[in-house]
Amino acid sequence: MTKANNSQPTRLYVKGVHLGFKRGLRNQYNHTSLIKINGVDDKAAVDFYLGKKIAYITKSSKIGKDGSKFRVNWGKVCRAHGGNGVVKAKFARPLPPQSIGAPVRVMLYPSRV
Repeated sequence: MTKANNSQPTRLYVKGVHLGFKRGLRNQYNHTSLIKINGVDDKAAVDFYLGKKIAYITKSSKIGKDGSKFRVNWGKVCRAHGGNGVVKAKFARPLPPQSIGAPVRVMLYPSRV
């Protein structure tokens, strides 16, 4: 028999930051967000995260139907943005402007292995 490990539970996500939205010189496209993932610094490392789910979590003043004060906007990593490890992601509802610079969770599922 093995001894049970009494350490912290395993974290199933990687931290990231919402940098802003896809944009051109004059136009901004809110349906696509730019996310910087911690520890991803080149285009080759982005390949692992393609298709992974992203959660933007906010706190609300009212308790929801599920009994929680937290709200989650889910998105998905679509592709790389440049060669420096930034990714493009599409969310179910476009992220609000106050989320720029806010943390997001890049989940380590679904697995493509």
